Amino acid sequence: MPEAIVPADLVGYVNDWKMSPGLEHEGFIFMTGFTGASSDGQYSDDPSEQIEAVFAKIRAVLEEGGLGFQNLVEMTSYHVGLRDHLEEFKSIRAKYVQEPFPAWTAIEVAGFVREDAIVEIKCIARRA
Repeated sequence: MPEAIVPADLVGYVNDWKMSPGLEHEGFIFMTGFTGASSDGQYSDDPSEQIEAVFAKIRAVLEEGGLGFQNLVEMTSYHVGLRDHLEEFKSIRAKYVQEPFPAWTAIEVAGFVREDAIVEIKCIARRA
């Protein structure tokens, strides 16, 4: 049976959106897509701050599940203005992902629910 992984800082995803930040099923952890909103729901105008905020949420789910970035097997990132911040994104991403690097797809999108968001990432991890 699937088991929700819900870090304390991300309980709002369950309460407000009725979705689990992470859901473990048969050793795989499927994560919801995270945007770079701060804990108070605001978005920085600085792309680096938004990107770092997304990776902080991914880390929170991984750690709550007793895992780390080395457990990621797949990452899909969605971007508004992909070419405007791709190098910045790659640089920040490189601080977190580890070999063997997860499969990664980056997709340009027209927008998100909140218009200030510039990136959303969803990941799959696997318990070793």
